[in-house]
This record gives sequence, C-alpha cells and structure tokens, in this order.
Amino acid sequence: MTKYIKLKISVIFSAILYLCYNGINAQTITVLEEGTNQPISGVSLYNLQQTKYEVTDFDGNANLNKFNDREVIYFKNLLYEPLQLRKVEISENNYIIYLIPKVEGLKQIVISVSKFEQSKKDIPQSIVAVNAKEIAFTNPQTSADLLDNTGNVFIQKSQMGGGSPMIRGFSTNRLLISVDGVRMNNAIFRGGNLQNVISIDPLSVQNTEVTLGAGSVVYGSDAIGGVMSFYTKKPQLSYRDESVISGNTMLRYASANNEKTTHLDFNLGYKKWAFSTNVSYTDFDDLRMGSHGPNEYLRPEYVIRQNGEDVIVTNSNPKVQKPTGYDQINLMQKVRYEPKDNLKLDLGLFFTTTSDYSRYDRLIRPRGEILRSAEWNYGPQQWFMGNFQVTKTSSSSNLYDKLQTTLAYQNFKESREDRDFQSDIRSVRAENVDAISFNVDLEKDLSSKTSLFYGIEYLHNTVNSDGYDKNIITNENSATVTRYPDGATWQSIAAYTSLKYKPNSKFVFQSGLRYNQIIAKADFTENNVFLNLPFNKADINTGALTGTAGITWSPSKMIQWKLNASTAFRAPNIDDIGKVFDSEPGSVVVPNNNLKPEYAYGGELGLKLNFENKVVLDMATYYTFLDNALIRRDFDINGETEIVYDGELSSVQAIQNASKAWIYGFEVGAEVNFSKALKLRSQYNVIGGTEDDNGIEVPVRHVAPNFGNTHLTWKKEKLQFDVFAVYNSELSFNQLAPSEYSKDYLYAKDDDGKPYSPSWYTLNLRAQYQWKDKLTLTASLENITDQRYRPYSSGISAAGCNLIVAVNYSF
Repeated sequence: MTKYIKLKISVIFSAILYLCYNGINAQTITVLEEGTNQPISGVSLYNLQQTKYEVTDFDGNANLNKFNDREVIYFKNLLYEPLQLRKVEISENNYIIYLIPKVEGLKQIVISVSKFEQSKKDIPQSIVAVNAKEIAFTNPQTSADLLDNTGNVFIQKSQMGGGSPMIRGFSTNRLLISVDGVRMNNAIFRGGNLQNVISIDPLSVQNTEVTLGAGSVVYGSDAIGGVMSFYTKKPQLSYRDESVISGNTMLRYASANNEKTTHLDFNLGYKKWAFSTNVSYTDFDDLRMGSHGPNEYLRPEYVIRQNGEDVIVTNSNPKVQKPTGYDQINLMQKVRYEPKDNLKLDLGLFFTTTSDYSRYDRLIRPRGEILRSAEWNYGPQQWFMGNFQVTKTSSSSNLYDKLQTTLAYQNFKESREDRDFQSDIRSVRAENVDAISFNVDLEKDLSSKTSLFYGIEYLHNTVNSDGYDKNIITNENSATVTRYPDGATWQSIAAYTSLKYKPNSKFVFQSGLRYNQIIAKADFTENNVFLNLPFNKADINTGALTGTAGITWSPSKMIQWKLNASTAFRAPNIDDIGKVFDSEPGSVVVPNNNLKPEYAYGGELGLKLNFENKVVLDMATYYTFLDNALIRRDFDINGETEIVYDGELSSVQAIQNASKAWIYGFEVGAEVNFSKALKLRSQYNVIGGTEDDNGIEVPVRHVAPNFGNTHLTWKKEKLQFDVFAVYNSELSFNQLAPSEYSKDYLYAKDDDGKPYSPSWYTLNLRAQYQWKDKLTLTASLENITDQRYRPYSSGISAAGCNLIVAVNYSF
C-alpha cells in the first residue's frame, strides 16, 4: 500500500513538473515569415510603454515571460509589416505568429534623409534604395557600378579604377558620399572627376540609398545634387547563451577584363556581443572594348620603356585598352555590443587600397602626331576609417526618444605620377588627408503626429601635400610645387533641425533648417618659391544657412503627390582655394584666396500612380538654380596670364565665383506586374542645363545625356531571370560644354570632324539559381551584341561582350 501511494505521488509530481515545464516552455514564441515559414531574426518585441523589450534570435524565437497575459505586444522589423497582439491571443495561436513581408522590403524604409528610420512614402524627396539581395543579383564589380545599376545615377570613368557619379546634372564635390552615416567627402574632393566611391566594397554593403536632389540640411556642404548613402552589413547577435557562426564565401570571374574576385565574410554572434569580418580581393587585367562602334575609341598604339628609351609600339589587339588593369583589397571589421535592450555600441574599421593604376584618358592624349605621355599613374588610392557609434533609446527622456552619437577618423592617401614621352623627369605629387568628424543626432516624437529630428556636427580636415621631380636616369629628386598647400586645414561647425508633421495617413509635411560655419586656412609660402603669388595665406571664415520644406499628399491609394523646395550650398574647400594642377593641355590652375560659398535653390514635383499594384508609374520633375558657382575660369598672377608649369608655358586659371547655372530635368519610372513571377521595370531620365560663360549661356559639363534602362524579370522559387537593355542618347557637338572641345581625343567625330558623344545601347541577360539554401550561382552575359561605346565624358570605353560568373556559398 505504501509503495502504491509513493508511486502515485511520484506520478502526480512528475505530471506537475511536466505541466510546469510545458507552461514555461509555452512562453517562447516563434516568429515566421508568412508564405515561406522561414524564421525571422531581429524582430523587436515591446510593450506600449517600451519598458519591456525582447528580440527574436536566429531561429525566430523570443521569451515572453516578462509580458503580462493582457498586455499588448508590438512586433517590429524593417522588412515586415508591423503587428500588435495581446499575449493571450498569441497563446491561442500556439505561440507561433507570422509576419507579412513589406511589398518592397527595405525600399520602404529610408535612413539617409534624417539619419533615423522613416517610411519612404513620407519623404517629399525622390529616393532610390537598393538592398543586399539586389546587389548580389546585379553583381557589380565596384560600388560605382552598383550606383550605375540603379538607373538614376550616371557614371563617368577616366580609367578602369574609377567611377565618378553624376546625379541630376551635378557631380564630384557637389555630391555627397556617406558610409554608415559618416561623411566621406574631404577637403580635397575636387571639381574634376572623383574616384573615391570605388573604395567602398559593394560586397560589404547591406543597402544603399540615393537621395536625388539637395541634402544640405542633414549633411551640410557639398550635398547640392544628391547624397549617396552606403550602409554596410551589421554584426548579428545570437540573443541567447549559445554562440552562432554564419558567413559567405564568393568567387567571381568576368571575361572582358579577366576579373578574378574572392570574398569571405563571417559573423560570430553571442548574446550581447557580435563580430563581423569582410575581406574582398579583386584583380583586373586590361579592359577589352566592343567590336561595333566608332574607330576613334580604338587603342592602336601605346608606349613602353625599352632599353632605357620610350618607344611607341603597335597594339596587337586595338580593342584592348592598354594599360588599364589593377588590383584592390577591401577589409572591414565590425563589433557590436548591446549591454542593455535600449543601448547599442558599434565599432567599424575599414581599410581599402588599390595598386598603382593608369589614368587611361591621359595616356591617349596626343601631342601633334605622337602620344603626349609615357606614363600617367595614380598611386595607391588608400582609405581607412574608424567609426564608433553609440545608439540610445529612451522612453522617459524629454530630449529624445532615440540618440545616436558618431565619432569617426578617416585617412585618405592618393598620389599622381606622370612623365612626358621621352622625358627623363617624372613628376610626383602625393596627398594625405586626416579627417575627424563628430555627430550627435536625435529624434523625438513630440506627439503622435509630430516628430522632431535635430543634431550637431563638427568636422576637421588636415591636408598634407608633397611634390618632387624625379630624374629616372640619375634617381635624383628635386623639389617642386605641391598640389596643395602643405598643412592646410578645413573645419565645419553646424547645427540642424527638422520637423515632421503627419496629421493623418494621407498628408505629411517636413521642413528643416541648418546653419554651417566653415573655416579654412592655407599657407602658400613654400609654393610661392615657384608660383610668386601676390599673397602668402588664405583665411576663409564663412557661414551658410540652408533650409527645406516639402509635403507628400496621398488623396487615394492610387495617387501620391510630392512637392519639395530646398536650398543647398558648397563651401570652398582646400581644393578650390589652393590647388595647383594642369587642368587641360596648356592650362594650369593656381590658388585663389578670395572665394565664397556657392548656393543652390531648387524645387521638385513628384507624382506616383499605383493601379492596384499591377501598374505603377513614378514621375518627378525638378529645377535647380546655382548661384555664385565655383568654376574654373581664366586668371592672372601679378598681371601675368601665362606661367611655366612642369616645363610647359600654360595659361593661368583659378577657381572663382564666376558663374550661374540652371539645371532641369524629368524622371519617369514604370513597373508592370504581369504576375507574381513576371515583372517589367523601366527608368528614364531627361536632363538639361546651361551655365553663364561671360554673359553667354553654354551647356553644363556634368549634365549627362538622357539615359535609362528596361528590365523584364521572372522569378519563381529558387530561379530568377532578368533580360534588360541599357541606353543613352546622343550629345552633339553643340550640346557639349566648351571645356570638352579641347578633349576631342575622348570623343567620336561627327561628319564635320567635330567631337560628339554618340548614342548607344546594350542588350543583356542575367540569371541566378539557389541550390539548397547554401549555394547560389549567378551568371550574366552583358553587352551581348558587343557594342563599342564610351559613356559621356569618359576617358575609357566600356566593356564589350562580357560573361560574368559568380558562385556564393553560405554557411
């Protein structure tokens, strides 16, 4: 009897433990994606007061013990529609819930406009977003190519190791680049074509946002024509006691330039710590152009050094652009620490360097009947950034709901080496820029309808510049004028505020103001040994006030209007104030210490028509007036209009506030969803503009020809196809900027023998197949008809028929 009682008690006790275990275990929720049943990590769970907080782990699980049964739990993730349920409702669904993917995923959320998450449909400006999946599918060789694939950014290239974006008629230092919220533009970003965007590894990018139009309220100087914001992959925590390791490895080959790329990234996640490492190495050979197009683009001969003498030799294959090959390595290390639910600390370390690479457009310059240069190389383009960011959320602070503090240090190294044909003197100029930035950005919901964004920023750049002439026979060096005044500094101090008012789901008003103070100092004493300028120093201390205001109005599900007006500015930097370089054959740019900021005043009207997600049309028209434009014009030194520079008598020029410009355009995008699997997308850009040249209106140099693309895509399960065309219109001789006339060696010749930029198109095919969620094969056949073309203002012809194959393995 006693044994029976003991056995019964044991059974009852075991049953109680079992029920308790299942009761406790039932407090674990699993969050899955509707349609695929895949677990979703990184979903935030919180109560109304945000005093309780959980995040789903890699398996989509989170513990609900801290929430009360009648409490409403909110579920939030950038890629999915938000959801709110009472805990008791979750238990009725066996602790499994499903989130619905947003129609366009990351494209619906943008960060760049205010540095905090906002719905894209609330933003009155035009923004183009590209996510990691699209980047993996389009398979760009560089981040310049990534931007090119958007269909809204035109890319100019002077050499294969390059890519200078043009947005809405503006380029170079009138556009701003940011990486993880840190401004990349520095004090020597120039008005000529810029290649810095290739320092960003496209294989480390999580998403990219391109703001079309001014962004000076948030980003300050330079953001006149647009902002290109790159957000790199973040370390992922496991949110549990066990560690989690994941990663990718990729191999890629391209036939047109014999590209060989290897890539490895891996993530190690703990409960509160996470570490992410990215490594990419790319090797390019000389680029082969297409077979069908202007003969002016061919490379019939090139210079080699033979037996101590420069010799011009015949190119065995004139379609191969010799020399254009180079290699590049990209490294990124990130660390994330989350000591509390409302506190995140992020450290990012970036390092990129290239080999020496030729500036191809300078190597094809003629001097009479022969080539002008024996060599013209960029030294390694090197970029380092250390970025420390603290993100804090608070439900009790009167000053902010979210605070983000960013401290960053960047170092830029670049150099130029050139030598004339049959000359023994190689000119070497090297630059080193140290850039420190500090930002505090805050967000505060003043009410359910009103949000305030505000912040402060401090920037400090120091420019070091060296220059010498090297005799390649004797190896003797002699001092010469440096490209920039050594030791020059550039500082920016700014404060901004932006207000968002959304009284209902149909109407949003946003406005903002920014005040910037710019301080630049340069000493020309050392360079005056060679230049004899009438001044030894430049001290510029100038302020700029900019603002923006815009509305979005959606009277129905079918129609959305956007209207935006803005001002923007670019303050003179050290490149404007103190650069010395040969701008074009027979001309030299010299310093000018009497400069002011240039201002842009613009407006944009957008219309989106959505016919039940079957047909979507997105249109925008814009106009920008640029006043006091900083532009290169003829100049004099002590009354002299010509000086000897690098052994050549050259006309004197300088950057001056000497012009006005009017830029205008129209953009239209269309999407037709024939079915869930089959879609048609097309984008076309019409751009025009003139500038004042001593009282005469002439075409603006950086206004690209009309351009666009059309994609027909099919996707089902693990297979995806994309058949697409890319096309550009012609720029006739009369449509070229006058500064391009002397660069006729870059262009084709019309019937009158004058330079012009012909129209062109390419037909392309791309496919991707995913096998067992681990192995992905991507293949592209670009420029199938092997067209020979050169994008406007470029010094190098684009790739001919090009097979690109990439294999990615995830673990």
